[in-house]
Formats: sequence, structure tokens, C-alpha cells
Amino acid sequence: MSGTPLALFIGVEGPELTDDEVSFLREANPYGLFLFRRNIDHPDQVRRLCATFRSTVGRADAPVFIDQEGGRVQRLDNGNWPSFRSLGSFGALARKDLDLAKRAMRLSSRAMGAIMADLTIDSGTTPVVDLARAGTHDVIGQRAFGDDPALVTAMAREVIDGMLEVGTLPVIKHIPGYGGVTVDPHFDCPVVDASLDDLRRTDFQPFVALRDAPWAMVAHLVFTRIDSERPASVSPKLIDLIRQDIGYDGVLITDCLSMEALRGTPGERVAAALDAGNDIALLSQGGLVASAGAANAARPLTAETIERIARADRKRGSVRVDAAALYDEVEQIFKESGFA
Repeated sequence: MSGTPLALFIGVEGPELTDDEVSFLREANPYGLFLFRRNIDHPDQVRRLCATFRSTVGRADAPVFIDQEGGRVQRLDNGNWPSFRSLGSFGALARKDLDLAKRAMRLSSRAMGAIMADLTIDSGTTPVVDLARAGTHDVIGQRAFGDDPALVTAMAREVIDGMLEVGTLPVIKHIPGYGGVTVDPHFDCPVVDASLDDLRRTDFQPFVALRDAPWAMVAHLVFTRIDSERPASVSPKLIDLIRQDIGYDGVLITDCLSMEALRGTPGERVAAALDAGNDIALLSQGGLVASAGAANAARPLTAETIERIARADRKRGSVRVDAAALYDEVEQIFKESGFA
């Protein structure tokens, strides 16, 4: 195992590591592990899986992430944990009473973050900061707060601060914005023909306002006016725009590179993402063969990325909360506000 981990998150196939996965992880030393429903059974099992991963790579602080936004994108949903409302439902409440919605969002984020912290999961890769317009594909839909950049920013700030308070890492996504997509990047490559000025007035605004967030996930879509050949996640022009125009200097991780928006082998996709300037590549699907190809193409974390990671970790708090009580308080707020 090399001293510096690879700039790579990978997935594993089940609730426990197989012998082959253990051998691979020891040899490759990827930076982090990304969990899915297939990896989730009960609390003790999740803690054990996280601990086994960390022990295998020899780093007690090796990060474990999961998709836990609320609504239809929450992997802790097998009945062992509460079912959290979608970000879109908080957006609907915000259009009725912004201050109340912000309070509810902070409480919900602290509750969700506390549950993940208890499981030793470092991030739920939330909030979604994309704008959900009338024509935006349903792949975003209720995952987003709405189409008003100011409202999206205000609500996402509550998620960021609430997660950090209880020690989990928020990840704003999907920078620089899926608001204009009409196809699902899991199955096809979205193409957006908006001008740079239009994007600055709309999709980019929340990311600019939230550029102090510790982590951000990069989208798979082509902006024809910026780079007509490559999706943002593998485009040096778009990564430079994120760093310079949007002004984001936190940790950049790609959306999962197994999506059909991209072309090439797993290794080619990882190499292109890191060559473009991302800090970390994410390839969490495809099994051990795909993970091995990704690891062969990856490279160790750079000194600059290590500093960004350290800066992000310094923002994490350690407030202890009663997650169940906070969850119940949020549900009462929605009930009293006339929401089912």
C-alpha cells in the first residue's frame, strides 16, 4: 500500500467486504468509499463495514460517503432510520414562510447529519443546489429546492451549516448546475446551449454564493458555449471556470463516472477527470474489475488536494443532538403548516 492514497472513491458490492475486495483495497489504497443501498442492512453492520474499510486501507480517517439527500434519494431507507423529506418539500414550505422553512431545514439537516455521524459515515453528499425549472428533467425534480437562486441559496446554507455543526461534510451539487438539463445523465449526455451571461444570472448564482462550502460534486453535462466537446466533469475549461469564475476552491469530486453521459473505459474516465483538474474521481459502480481499472488510471492525492481536504475537515463541528427529537420537530412544523 502506498503512503498517499489515490484520488479516488470506489464502491463495493455488498454489506461486508469480500476477500477479493480486501486484497484490492490494501493494494490500491483509494481515498474513500461510497455506499449504496446494497451496502446497507442495520446500524451495527454499517459501522462494521466502515471500520473494516478504514482498517483495510490503514487510515482511521478514510472517508465514507453516501447519497442521503432526503426524498427519493436517501439510501438509509430500509426502515431502520427515519424517512426524511425531500429538499423540494422544504422549498415549497420556503415559498410559504422562508424563515420557518430555514429553521426546519436546519433541524432536519442536523438530525440527518447526526444519524450519519453515529454510523461513522462522513457525508450524505447533499445539498442539491441545482435550479429545478419547469423544463428541467425529473432526475432533479424534488431533489432541488426550486428555481429561485436566492431561495435555493438560503435553504442550501441551512443544510451546509446544519451538517457541519454535527460533524458531517456537506457536498454542494452538481456544480456548475443541472438546471438546464432535459435528459438524465445516468443514461445520456445532457447538452445546454445557454450563454455564459445567462448561466451567471441563473445556474451559477447559488454556487457562487456558497463557494465556501467544503466539498462540491461536478456535473456530467456539456455547455456548448464553453466546451462543446467535453462534459463539465472531464473538461479543463469547465473546471477552470468553476475555480476562477465561480470562485470555488474547496474539494472537487466528480459525480459517478459510470454514468452514460461519459464515454470510455473506467480507467479512461478517471484519467480524464483528474487531468481536467478535479481533486478526486468517483467510480462507485461496475464491480471489482471497473474499480481496478479506475485505480490503475488514478494517481495519488496532490499536495493541493490534501490541503483542501484538511481545510474542509477543520470546518466540522462536534455538536451532539437528539436526532429523533429534531426529526419529530420538523414533522410537526410541516403538519402545522398544512403539509401532509
